[in-house]
Amino acid sequence: MKEEAIQGLGKWSDKAIESAIEYGPKVVLAIVVLIIGFFIANKITKLIKRIMNNKGVDVSLQSFIGSLVMVLLKAMVVISVADMVGIETTSFVAVIGAAGLAVGLALQGTLQNFAGGTLIMIFKPFKVGDLIEAQGQLGTVKDIQIFVTILTTFENKTIIIPNGVLSNGTITNYTTEGKIRVDLNFGIAYRADLKVVKNALIEIMESHPKVLKDPAPFVGIESFEDSSVKLAVKPYCKPEDYWDVYFDIYELGKEALSNANVEIPFPQMVVHMENKS
Repeated sequence: MKEEAIQGLGKWSDKAIESAIEYGPKVVLAIVVLIIGFFIANKITKLIKRIMNNKGVDVSLQSFIGSLVMVLLKAMVVISVADMVGIETTSFVAVIGAAGLAVGLALQGTLQNFAGGTLIMIFKPFKVGDLIEAQGQLGTVKDIQIFVTILTTFENKTIIIPNGVLSNGTITNYTTEGKIRVDLNFGIAYRADLKVVKNALIEIMESHPKVLKDPAPFVGIESFEDSSVKLAVKPYCKPEDYWDVYFDIYELGKEALSNANVEIPFPQMVVHMENKS
């Protein structure tokens, strides 16, 4: 029994030595490749983050893309190391690919929003604080996230727009140029003195602290209505002052026209009654 045990132990030792001789160098090489691969992956990730930071890419996007690149690079290193030590990786890669496809189909809308958010953060058609109009909504940009953009309307409502449709739609940015035109309309009687009216309206706009001097405010005839002459009144202001100027000019314009004895007409109907008695 002892001899058999000694012989069995000897055979096991021989096989272990053979395996160590055969696979030892591969394992050592795999460990070296793993360490070097992870080191290079970290360096590449830091380089990508540095490039994005120099180009002013949003911090949250830097972190997300950096993490994604890190995971992909390290996964490639692990698969390569497994193949080096003799582990079959074909089926493993196929499973990962199938799982990735399934996840991609399940998260199709989410991935579209992610891609849209990435484009918005890279190309920056607007930034936080800008007044924009998009997807039928008008408001100030409160936050730009990786999947959605949040607006605050003038009614203090919060609007959440998915970045997928936002990046593929028309965006009107009222803040980019630093000034915005306020379009107003006043109706005056046909018999009113147009020169007096224009001077009165120009005066109140030029004296308003939030109306810009350049471009200069404008007053002109827009159309001839049934019972009035319709005037286009167009002051310019900063985007954040839009509603202050809008309401102030209407109110001050009404007072100015009243003080100048200018009639502001309203629709009227004349009824003729026939006496048949």
